[in-house]
Amino acid sequence: MTLTKTPVKGMKDILPEEMAIRDYAIGLIKETYKTFGFTPIETPCMEHIGNLTSKQGGENESLIFKIMKRGEKLSLEQAASPDDLVDNGLRYDLTVSLCRFYANNLDKLPNPFKALQIGSVWRADRPQKGRFRQFTQCDIDILGESSMLAEIELITATTTLLGKLGFQDFTLRLNHRQLLKAMAAYSGFPEDSSEKVFIILDKMDKIGLEGVSGELLAAGLPQTAVDAYLEFFQPREGKSLLEVCSEKLAAKGGAGAMAAIGDLGMIMSCVEATKDKESQGNFNLVFDPTLVRGMGYYTGPIFEIAMKEFGSSVGGGGRYDQLVGNFTNLQVPACGLSIGFERIISILLDQGFSVPSTGKKIAFLAEKGLAGEELCAMLLEAGRERRAGSTVLVTAKNKNSKFQREQLEKEGYSEFRNFHKKS
Repeated sequence: MTLTKTPVKGMKDILPEEMAIRDYAIGLIKETYKTFGFTPIETPCMEHIGNLTSKQGGENESLIFKIMKRGEKLSLEQAASPDDLVDNGLRYDLTVSLCRFYANNLDKLPNPFKALQIGSVWRADRPQKGRFRQFTQCDIDILGESSMLAEIELITATTTLLGKLGFQDFTLRLNHRQLLKAMAAYSGFPEDSSEKVFIILDKMDKIGLEGVSGELLAAGLPQTAVDAYLEFFQPREGKSLLEVCSEKLAAKGGAGAMAAIGDLGMIMSCVEATKDKESQGNFNLVFDPTLVRGMGYYTGPIFEIAMKEFGSSVGGGGRYDQLVGNFTNLQVPACGLSIGFERIISILLDQGFSVPSTGKKIAFLAEKGLAGEELCAMLLEAGRERRAGSTVLVTAKNKNSKFQREQLEKEGYSEFRNFHKKS
């Protein structure tokens, strides 16, 4: 039987050049986020299937890699449907696992708790550039903080990280789930149509205002409601979209809508007032009333990061004050932001990014037959160089030493030492 040498579809082998960039990025992520007080944690890659299918994960719940029961629990005869054969699944994000972790370890954690989690997740998605079936997520979350300080800290920490990775002029889009609901209610849409409205609104960047209007009408929604709704997304001279929303909802948007607008105003003013262009990449923070985010667990401010180097979002998150409560009787405020690690790495590779050198890289090339005292002397010298801070590769010298040196130079080796056996 001939074995298959290519990876499973939607997954990939990682070559040394990319691995070096990934390791560097992960090191910088941990270093940067730790300066903001975030604590690294780890959770299992498998979760109870009930946790993953709790109607909180949006479309991701249809993309779960399910794991069959084992041993005596696996009974084909008693299974009424395929779901009866499943008890676990591979996690589709890190947030559900974090909430279970927090509920299970609450008495051992500080309050508020600032978590940093980097790990693989799996989705049975259609693979494309920057989108895989197995990929790395990098999340920071703050649990136990109800004020907008959490959102401000998440945005500041993430933009600082992206600035350190060399990204400039990216955009962080901001909205609020309560504001989305208030806008739909103000416009006169039936209450049970909100999710349908949001799904169509989420296509605004692809189909434009006219496309959204057409799809809303095609969905059977009232013309008067559609017309009133679209007014929220049309700028007026001298007024921002946030001001347009505020004026419209002030009369009959309700206290919740005005509180949401106040939250967004506070986040934007504080982030702008404390922004350091040099360290944070001179990013743009904008209110975007079309931003929806698909996860069902968001309850407050939501955000996404867009870069011109990539055609879609490279990060996002928001507030999810009710998710932890699904695991415990306590209602715990929570907010998180995830960067699209694979997409960030994809951009860096496209840019020809090189990991900054941290010391000399020396190649010790041993002639064939080197042994005994001569071999030991070479290894002792390599040890001294490593203790002095250098990276030392000890390897056999090839017959085609010119090609060997060229390959090692591509890997960053700048010094070569030849070790010959005594005649």
